[in-house]
Amino acid sequence: MSTSTDNWQKSSFSGNAANCVYVALDGDSKVRMRESDAPGTTLATAPATFGVFIRAVKAGALDRLSAG
Repeated sequence: MSTSTDNWQKSSFSGNAANCVYVALDGDSKVRMRESDAPGTTLATAPATFGVFIRAVKAGALDRLSAG
């Protein structure tokens, strides 16, 4: 398994905040995600699954999870 992700992209919603989300496409055609507080920990998923996740976030389907 290749985990080379030389092109991490910071989320445009992260701004200059300390808690930033990064995504990258690795050599195995998986989308990898990491958070700036724990850059050594990544999640990997298929691009189609990542697309479903992004659409759910944009639609507000996960907003109830942040209301704590």
